[in-house]
Parts: sequence; structure tokens; C-alpha cells
Amino acid sequence: MIFTRLSRIVQAGGSKLTAPFKCYQPRTIPVPRNFNRPASNMNGTALFQISDDRIQKYLERLRLEYYALKVQEQRTRKDIQRMLLLSNVVEMYEQRKIIVDNLHSLKELKDDKDDEMVQLLKEEREAYGSILMRLDSEILNGILSMDDEEDYGSLIMEVTAGVGGQEAMLFARELFDMYCGYVEYKGWEVEMLQTEDTDIGGTRHATTIITGQDAYRYLKHEGGVHRVQRIPATEKSGRIHTSTVTVSIIPRPDDFQVDLKDKDLKIETKRASGAGGQHVNTTDSAVRIVHIPTGIAVECQTERSQQKNREIAKEKLIAKLTQIELEARFSSTQALKKSQVGQSLRNEKIRTYNYNQDRITDHRIEGGTAHNLKGFLEGGEQLDELIEKLQRSQRQKQLMEIINREC
Repeated sequence: MIFTRLSRIVQAGGSKLTAPFKCYQPRTIPVPRNFNRPASNMNGTALFQISDDRIQKYLERLRLEYYALKVQEQRTRKDIQRMLLLSNVVEMYEQRKIIVDNLHSLKELKDDKDDEMVQLLKEEREAYGSILMRLDSEILNGILSMDDEEDYGSLIMEVTAGVGGQEAMLFARELFDMYCGYVEYKGWEVEMLQTEDTDIGGTRHATTIITGQDAYRYLKHEGGVHRVQRIPATEKSGRIHTSTVTVSIIPRPDDFQVDLKDKDLKIETKRASGAGGQHVNTTDSAVRIVHIPTGIAVECQTERSQQKNREIAKEKLIAKLTQIELEARFSSTQALKKSQVGQSLRNEKIRTYNYNQDRITDHRIEGGTAHNLKGFLEGGEQLDELIEKLQRSQRQKQLMEIINREC
């Protein structure tokens, strides 16, 4: 019977469409969060649909890639990750092909004079059409969520105050705290490498290692100049100041590790100078470490204990060596960082935080404006939603480049 065949087809693709399906009850096709069908460019013009021949060629290429990986006797970790990424899209694509074939078969059937059979054929066409719409939505969502760029297990994030003096340093601290909140929200891990704080609670520069699944994929688009517009607490005339903070994201491979040997270190101690109480200028608590092979020198005198200052100085040295090593390993990292942070000028912004209007605007995407600055700076769901919009926008551009080049 027609309904029996339809049931088998629906269940053939696995768990995606295994729920009981009744043709006489129209179903609403669920649309994923932040998903618009079909994909569109910044002007709202349709970029592509699943039925497009070029998209079909691209999907067929993914299917062949998936089965080529599947029959390999030996697979690397990277191969396995790629297979997992492809499997869901390939499964839905194959299911779509079955639905399309059956729709074509139904169109070839001539309408019978029997009213009941005519109604059954109509309902089956509608059922297949609904399934096809749902599959097209999920396939498009799937290929847009795929990222063909290499992923990394961790990354180095640098937050640096730019133009604006003390106000820029204060906002650098707020931005750094926002990303720490986002790391906690996503369940990732963070390791502080270096921070230079000011006496009034600001931050000149902070460097951290962030580790977690998809952390680099989510945070790589955060690199750039972040602009803040607000009235500083010290401003008596009520004038709005514009300041900047730069964020740079450097990928960190899983096998990366800095080997710091004692023989390569020249450690010097001296008396701490400046404000700080009785221990200043009375004990040799300040530490200076020189890395002999590179000539890099770091100092620390923030703690009263020489041992603690020595440990902090080593962490600072590791942070600097880490950055240098990664830049040497990735020939494009310097260009990447330069493209992200530019010259920290106010007109180079990727995102604006306007306190008077309680507004956040990302200048790279359409619909990139949100409100509730306080909630956004907590680094939770609001930031996550904006980052997902950015991912989809960048992936659309990436996908169109692939399709135009190879399909």
C-alpha cells in the first residue's frame, strides 16, 4: 500500500524522520535557530538552494569523500573527525535522493478515476513535499555549519588596550572579563599566560590559552578592533569618548609545547622599585629572566616572594616564546594578526559598543545589532548568538567561493 511504502522511506534514513507520520495532518517544518531559507546575501538576494545543480554537485562530492574515508583501512584522527562532520549531511542527502526519486515516480502516475485513489496520491505527494522541504532545510543548515578550514584544539587570545588611554584600558578589562565569561558558558578551559593591569582596575594587555572543543571555530572571528563609545566616569563635561581595544586570535596545534630548559635561562635578582610597601628596596625579590637563545628578557616584581616572582616571570617568558614559535610555525600568522588588529584605529572597528544607546553593533553582518550591553558583556547567550550569526555569514561566503571555484 502507498502509506506502507512511504513509512519505509521515511524510516530508511535513520533517526531523523522516524516519528510517526500521518499524511492527512499537515506538519510544520521546524526551522533551526538563526536559520533563514534559502541562504541570502547582504542584499537579501537568494544565494543558493539545495535543488541548485551546483549545490547538488557539491553534495555529491561530499558523499564520495565520505565513502572514500569510510573504506580506508587506516584513518587518522583528522580523518575520523572529518567523517563525523560529513556523516549527517551525507545521510540526509541520500534520504533526499530517495524522496526526489519517489516524487518523480508519482508524477508519472496518471490520476485514476477512483476518487479515493486520487486523494491518496495527492496526500502522498504533499507528504513527500513536506519531507523534502524539511530535508532541504536541514541539509542547508548542515553544510553551512561545516567549516572546511582546519580546526585546532586550543588558541591564544590577546586582548590589548588601543586608542583612548585609561578608558581603553578599563574597557580592555571588561572585554577580557566578557571572554572569560564566554569560556565558562561554553565549558572550555582557560590558562592565564600574562596580564598587565593598571592601578584603577584596567588592563593594558592580557594573554590567555583557551582550550576546548570548537573553541577556535567560535572565537576566530572575534579578532579585530572593538570600539567603545561612552562617557567616562572621570568626564565632568559629559562628553562621549571613543576608545578601542584589539583582540587577536592565534591557533595553537594539539602537539604544541614550549621546551624551556634551565641551561638556556639567565636569572637575575634585584631589589623591587616603586610603590609597594616595606618590601620595596629592602629585599632582592624582583626577578629578571633572559632567554639566551632568543635574547628575550622578562621581569617581575609584583609579589613579595622571589620564588613567586620567578614563577610568574617564567610564565611571561613562556607566553612570549609561545607566540614567537606559533608565528614561525604558521607563516600566515603575522599577516593574520595584522589583519585582525590593524593599527587599532577607531575607524578599523569590527564591533561597536555604544553605552548611551545600550547597543552592540557588529559591522560585518546584516542584522548584527543587539541591545542590553550589560547582558552581552556577561559573555553568555547573547554573545553566543552573535558569534553563531558571524559563523553562518562567513560560512556562506566560504561555501559560495568553493561552489563557484569547483562546481
